[in-house]
Amino acid sequence: MNLKRHHTLPVNSETVHWGYFSKDIEPRLTVESGDFITIETLTHHANDDASLMVDGDAGAESVFRWTRAHKNVDRRGAGPVDASLFGRGAGEGLGVHLLTGPVYVEEAEPGDILEVRILDVRLRPSANPNHPGKTFGSNAAAWWGYQYNDLITEPRPREVITIYEIDASGQRTWARALYNFRWTPQTDPFGVEHATIDYPGVPVNHDTIKKNSSVLSGVRVPIRLHFGAIGLAPAEADVVNSIPPSYFGGNIDNWRIGKGSSMYYPVAVPGGLLSVGDPHAAQGDSELAGTAIETSLTGDFQIVVHKKNQLTGTLLQGLDYPLLETGAEYIVHGFSYANYLAELGDAAQGEIFEKSSVDNAMRDAFRKMRKFLMDAKGLSEDEAITLMSVAADFGVTQVVDGNWGVHGIIQKGIFP
Repeated sequence: MNLKRHHTLPVNSETVHWGYFSKDIEPRLTVESGDFITIETLTHHANDDASLMVDGDAGAESVFRWTRAHKNVDRRGAGPVDASLFGRGAGEGLGVHLLTGPVYVEEAEPGDILEVRILDVRLRPSANPNHPGKTFGSNAAAWWGYQYNDLITEPRPREVITIYEIDASGQRTWARALYNFRWTPQTDPFGVEHATIDYPGVPVNHDTIKKNSSVLSGVRVPIRLHFGAIGLAPAEADVVNSIPPSYFGGNIDNWRIGKGSSMYYPVAVPGGLLSVGDPHAAQGDSELAGTAIETSLTGDFQIVVHKKNQLTGTLLQGLDYPLLETGAEYIVHGFSYANYLAELGDAAQGEIFEKSSVDNAMRDAFRKMRKFLMDAKGLSEDEAITLMSVAADFGVTQVVDGNWGVHGIIQKGIFP
């Protein structure tokens, strides 16, 4: 009998890569198909209020430690390490997400499908002794949000951070807004001024902001614990911005990717190189203002390899995109460009932010749902199209990640 092993991957400055996926990162853990993994993740927005989300937490302190002399995690994006583009810092902020990993799966080879079963998701409690049993998160209504150039009150434009409080035990199933503040120019420990939220992990000096505690009084935001970014390493480039999602998964930002669901990803490089991050406490479809409630989470996963020569006649036949399965639904993920790295050429990582559209994402989601129904369920094209029109639900996943997303949902219960 092949006994499956359980592994733990803690989060610290040695187990994260910040702002990018890469086939060249040395794996932080090696597992076999069927193994279980507990993976800790941190939000890259923790320095919006370090007293609540960093201080006293050894893992978070290790990752976010940045002094005048040294930055523990230097590269924070897919840009040049010498900050020659904009002078913001190593990696230039072209990518923002803190990702734990990667995990090398021994049996995974290009052409296989990697199944990531999410068995449990739980909040990482704050280490602040003044807030026992609490977790905190940050929402940024930021310059990359859909609203930024369409505001109606002054000052315009503006970026606003809202800090939320959450019950770490999970017994209270909603979050409440604690306070908000407008972003003011922040000077990082290396002396670079950030007029906007343009570089991940910049510590906010709370002496420079004005807190507003009269925000969303009495409003309860439903908790939807999930991971905004779970993905494998793509094959097309050595260093890939963590923001735009694609066929390899990544920053999909679908709040349904939580406890009890399974994600299926096509493997592009040996071992798959699985990374997990961008943890969220709550998010609506569209992630309209720029972020979810960004918080820190720990997940329990089981990793299963489905070999390419065994996919015919299964749910995964012909799968070349990230597929989500919940207890009741199959969910396909469409993007403005199904594989922007291949479709847009050498300039893809810049051009994707200029060329995204919901229309293109909707067409990609339609094509993927049609393919799924024909390949996995054996329907004819005409059958698939009528079924989509009368029984499938399509929604906007996100309009803030460069490669915009539309998801298509089909209920399992409609099939015999």
